[in-house]
Amino acid sequence: MSRNKREELIRNALKIFYRNGFNATGMDLVAKESGVSKTSIYNHFRTKDELILAVLRLRDENFRDWLFRRMEELSAAPAGQLLALFDALEEWFAEDGYQGCMFVKASAEFQDADNAINRQSYAHKLLIEDHLTQLADAAGYATPRAIARQLLILKEGAIVLSAMSHDKAAAQQAKAMAQLLLRVD
Repeated sequence: MSRNKREELIRNALKIFYRNGFNATGMDLVAKESGVSKTSIYNHFRTKDELILAVLRLRDENFRDWLFRRMEELSAAPAGQLLALFDALEEWFAEDGYQGCMFVKASAEFQDADNAINRQSYAHKLLIEDHLTQLADAAGYATPRAIARQLLILKEGAIVLSAMSHDKAAAQQAKAMAQLLLRVD
């Protein structure tokens, strides 16, 4: 399988796992829906877990690229970008096919703290927290890491609530709480 075919398999598997979940999706379904034989899949990924990790790496890269770019588009100022996080989330919540956070789902299905899938899911959250910390620092907050962690908690709560309620309002509700935290109007 060429590199392009491998990347296409990962992109297709991302859609399948996002839609169906990880444990509920067998490799037969991945092969069928991606048009790649199981033998070809296993030539590149020794296990289903390896494919899941590749999917999570792609999702992490795509999501962070989109989120950070969107925050910058919505506000040039670091403090404004911290609040724009929630406007970007609202846009995501309104997308067709939105089903919550793939990383939350993965960590729920692979709960052992030593599991590579669980660790990679949490690493995604830490990368977002790092970006929020940099923004909070640039905005002049005295405790940027604490601010970032609190914003991350608001973000994650909004994602979970929106997925469960099928209502995008959680983004703006979390934004209102973030405005109190950041002491801005």
